[in-house]
Amino acid sequence: QLQPVESGGGLVQPGGSLRLSCAASGFPLAIYAIGWFRQAPGKEREGVSCISGGGGSTDYADSVKGRFTISRDNAKNTVYLQMNSLKPEDTAVYYCVAGPYSSVCSGAPQGYWGQGTQVTVSS
Repeated sequence: QLQPVESGGGLVQPGGSLRLSCAASGFPLAIYAIGWFRQAPGKEREGVSCISGGGGSTDYADSVKGRFTISRDNAKNTVYLQMNSLKPEDTAVYYCVAGPYSSVCSGAPQGYWGQGTQVTVSS
């Protein structure tokens, strides 16, 4: 079974940058769209960004447009989320999910979920 693995989280100061990765071994991620979601303590899960299997279609939440960039390197079986100009309100556990584009780019994604990586933005 596909098991995506997120990495790249950590503690960063406001205004800083992080790059998250979503990788999988044994399964070609290229056949899946990938969505990034986040959940902060006491808050509902929020869709952040998504990308189609070929990388030609992307979408972003209004709260991250202009600051976050999603990309993928199918040769490395990895999807990235470059996060710049980070704000304290970006603090959350970030998850990636692999599945159909119509699903992972919707508010009710169905697919294979990773375990998440913690991002903390604080001075």
